[in-house]
Amino acid sequence: ASGVTVTDEVITVFNEMKVRKAQANEDEKKKRKKAVLFCLSEDKKHIVLEAGKEILTGDVGTTIADPYLHFVKMLPADDCRYALYDATYETKETKKEDLVFIFWAPEGAPLKSKMIYASSKDAIKKKFTGIKHEWQVNGLEDIKDRRTLAEKLGGSSVVTLEGGPV
Repeated sequence: ASGVTVTDEVITVFNEMKVRKAQANEDEKKKRKKAVLFCLSEDKKHIVLEAGKEILTGDVGTTIADPYLHFVKMLPADDCRYALYDATYETKETKKEDLVFIFWAPEGAPLKSKMIYASSKDAIKKKFTGIKHEWQVNGLEDIKDRRTLAEKLGGSSVVTLEGGPV
């Protein structure tokens, strides 16, 4: 435990991503967050939403062709992040959506950053109740291929991710 606290905004974003409104209108659906990044505040005391680092469901198919690839490109090469990714996938039986909590700790990140992000991970995970999938990623090699995420979500039973075959 690093004494780092999670801001209310982070918890609100998580709750909005977790709850899928059955009666959402088109406008609400478009504004749904598909992916977000969280980082430590400047003073390293809080986990905050990283400004501008998000994908909205409405962007997919309009300004963003492949949300997974776009998400991977949002991750900084030289620093750690936490992320939530709302994966849409199909198994042989059914269509599913699941939130994935990702701890991004690339080899190029400063040691101090890796240590504080690693020790603060429990603080954010405690707030994210009901997450089924957690994934620690240590570099682009681990994440750039969507098959890796498909395996995390359901092993060989996953046939598509974000509408594309795996």
